[in-house]
Amino acid sequence: MDQVFKALADSTRRLLLDRLREHNGQTLRELCDRLGMARQSATQHLDVLQRANLVTVVRRGRERLHYLNPVPIHEIEERWISGFDRPRLQAISAIRNQAEEYAMTTTMPTYVYVTYIRANADQVWKALTDADLTARFWGHANVSDWETGASWEHRRVDGSGVADVIGKVLAVEPPTRLVMTFEDPAGGEAAAEPSVVTFLVEPHQDIVRLTVTHEKLADQEMLDAIAQGWPAVLANLKSLLETGDVLPQAPWDMAPANA
Repeated sequence: MDQVFKALADSTRRLLLDRLREHNGQTLRELCDRLGMARQSATQHLDVLQRANLVTVVRRGRERLHYLNPVPIHEIEERWISGFDRPRLQAISAIRNQAEEYAMTTTMPTYVYVTYIRANADQVWKALTDADLTARFWGHANVSDWETGASWEHRRVDGSGVADVIGKVLAVEPPTRLVMTFEDPAGGEAAAEPSVVTFLVEPHQDIVRLTVTHEKLADQEMLDAIAQGWPAVLANLKSLLETGDVLPQAPWDMAPANA
């Protein structure tokens, strides 16, 4: 937490976070152009933000895309803010979010979430691809043979066999990378382009860094739903792998990706 406060204490770094909040997934060049900042200076500030886990870097070919990671800020909110005046703060936030919708571009938004898990890569991979384990931490069983091009289903665990989300496996590189589409099974031919989720599992000292990237989201409403859903799912995953049990809360039921 000390690194987070140190990173946020600098006005330039706060400005970088503001720019990423306005338009997530920017390259270093885009950030420098928007801020009129030298590459070396921007790189130094971004390195501080990365070490504080406030910024996540995702590679796309030769490019490095920078994403705002809300987890540390959420932890600050939970620890120091939520207990004081949550209803009023939520009302102010709702008004602000409504106003910001008018300023949105037509670019399909992307959501990135990073968590660190005290486990090895094979354990995390199994948790992501084993139907019984996903049923425990996700509330749905993810069923597939996990081969490139295969289909997958996000099935209810009530015995009905109903899949609330379906998709196709786009890439499988165990135990480090899994890419798949998220689609509404009732979407039909007129359905929007499916969103795409990438799980990236990387060793980080003696633990694992798990990055979830959810791309091609249809609109702000879907982004808002995803931004509430993924933290709940991944907190349950982390708890299951580290303690053997999920958190004492209802698991998140993922809404269809094209809803």
